[in-house]
Amino acid sequence: MSDTARKILVTSALPYANGPIHLGHLLEYIQTDIWVRFQKLRGEQCIYVCADDAHGTAIMLKAEENGVTPEQQIAQVKADHERDFADFQIRFDNYYSTHSPENRALSEMVFQRNKDAGYIIEKTITQLYDPQKGMFLADRFVKGTCPKCKSEDQYGDNCEVCGATYTPAELIDPYSSVSGATPVEKETTQLFFDLPRFEPMLREWTRSGALQEQVANKLQEWIEDLQPWDISREAPYFGFEIPGYPGKYFYVWLDAPIGYMASFQNYCEREDLSFDDYWAKDSSAELYHFIGKDIINFHGLFWPAMLEGAGLRKPTAIYSHGFVTVNGAKMSKSRGTFIKARTYLDHLSPEYLRYYFAAKLSSRVDDFDLNLEDFAQRVNADLVGKLVNIASRTGNFVKKFGGTLSEELDNPLLVREVQEAGPRIAQSYEKREFGKAMRDIMALADHANGYIAEKAPWSLAKEEGREQEVLQICTTAINVFRLLVIYLKPVLPALAERAEAFLQIEPLTWNDSEQLLLNHEIAKFKPLLNRIDMAQIESMLSASKESTPAAAPQSDSKPAAKPSGNDGPAKDDTISIDDFLKVKLRVARVARAAHVDGADKLLQLTLDVGELGERNVFAGIKAKYKPEDLEGKLVVLVANLAPRKMKFGVSEGMVLAAGPGGEDIYVLSPDSGAEPGMEVR
Repeated sequence: MSDTARKILVTSALPYANGPIHLGHLLEYIQTDIWVRFQKLRGEQCIYVCADDAHGTAIMLKAEENGVTPEQQIAQVKADHERDFADFQIRFDNYYSTHSPENRALSEMVFQRNKDAGYIIEKTITQLYDPQKGMFLADRFVKGTCPKCKSEDQYGDNCEVCGATYTPAELIDPYSSVSGATPVEKETTQLFFDLPRFEPMLREWTRSGALQEQVANKLQEWIEDLQPWDISREAPYFGFEIPGYPGKYFYVWLDAPIGYMASFQNYCEREDLSFDDYWAKDSSAELYHFIGKDIINFHGLFWPAMLEGAGLRKPTAIYSHGFVTVNGAKMSKSRGTFIKARTYLDHLSPEYLRYYFAAKLSSRVDDFDLNLEDFAQRVNADLVGKLVNIASRTGNFVKKFGGTLSEELDNPLLVREVQEAGPRIAQSYEKREFGKAMRDIMALADHANGYIAEKAPWSLAKEEGREQEVLQICTTAINVFRLLVIYLKPVLPALAERAEAFLQIEPLTWNDSEQLLLNHEIAKFKPLLNRIDMAQIESMLSASKESTPAAAPQSDSKPAAKPSGNDGPAKDDTISIDDFLKVKLRVARVARAAHVDGADKLLQLTLDVGELGERNVFAGIKAKYKPEDLEGKLVVLVANLAPRKMKFGVSEGMVLAAGPGGEDIYVLSPDSGAEPGMEVR
């Protein structure tokens, strides 16, 4: 590691220690791990720490339910979390727990510094109290009927049916979800962090570039109405007791983010590093948090204010991502789409999910849909059909003709093109535009496969005296394969290891793209990755299903679709401007177009939609257009159309065209100045 290497500390949000990891969690940890691996591959001093979030009422109650102590509960869950993360090839430099001596000491330090500076205040408030359990109830442990829409069994802070927000005291017929008892109001004195005192700093910091624009805009709504933040909880509570306040405990959201610091301090003690080099007010190190958009208020407001009050540095940036849906809907236990990490691993390789997440991730906060058919098709097409195909079509010819790559390339321009793509792909990784990086890599793989098909070494190998020509062709292909493996190593570290064994080389680094592999002996090619069979996915879904009563409401609380039979003529075919505004149109470029086997009218289009990634669309325009006429053409895509399962695959949108059909149809194309991803207004 050079003296000029960047000093980078990276964290992911701390998983809660009361349940297993599932695919919704994994998006964040895989995203972070890819970014960290990229930095390390480039030679940067990048440290990735995390921990289990081990405190709170929910942990205490879960342990009680399981008949164990909270310490036993969190130890078992932590072991399960670490095993799942490791098997998904997520490599932490340190994985710890917020229930640690380091976190206790740091929480007390941050609290005391803020108290000494006058930022901790005491207030007497009225809270709901469970008389049967003998404990004050957090909002999420009070349920009742929504005061707005009258839906039953809603939480004490918001209604999941109508979306209304309210206080627990506003619920109709409230009850404790802990004991079922009717809560009573009781006065208590609690400690508050005086967040409004930090309004000027927060206004400036949230607009400093440390947050994505969508997040910064959202936080402005909170800044307009900052309130003191309750940081204490009454016993019984599993956590750290507040010094000087017997029977009061730090609220879990106070000590949880401090867990980042505690895990890093534990790492520093083991590796003999300076904690202050990264956390002191004047630190020049970079600090990045990867989190979900649901906890941005804690990380974007409370956390920087607490750090400021304690005289510590603030994050360089906070990167938020959206929620994960499966097949276009919220994850569901009844449908089998609430998939635990371990259930996935029992059926599929972690490399498939790592690649699919990377292929669709951007730097934005958009929600992420795991469409399982598209998942299988993209992995099979890209990783097996494009990347591995390069080595499988050429590797054994090298072995057949002596096992050593030639000293010269048949096509040095092709290899140079792939080398020159390195800085562009690196920039995409740095900016967390993983989908763009994957598209670039697969476009290069397409080019290489086209070259191999044109040269047809399998035909030349049958002709006497052309062995050297075959070797030079295969050496060109193997060098392209090696370069693409370098570029994919942050995403597919295990596949990279297998490729390194096949090539008989040392572990690849990013700078190895500057050299070529010539006059070098390689091993016999063995399959590097198997195709996904949809039967594996069906088996995984079946294993994830939980039976539900026959009379259960439709999933996700959505109304049932209207029957599609003949209900008579519509009374009014007009739509309102609000209906029209729901349609999201985007400019897209046709990256690839192909005939669809067995379809008379369809073409399969792979569309580049800029920041939204690639979309697979089937369009009934075959009578008018040839695939080669469309490639590179700008089109208009209905970008928010629900994916449609067809006989030939899943269509992820609709391309706009005009005309009565057949040969009399014309695809709408924006002016040449438009760019993929641009909104059509």
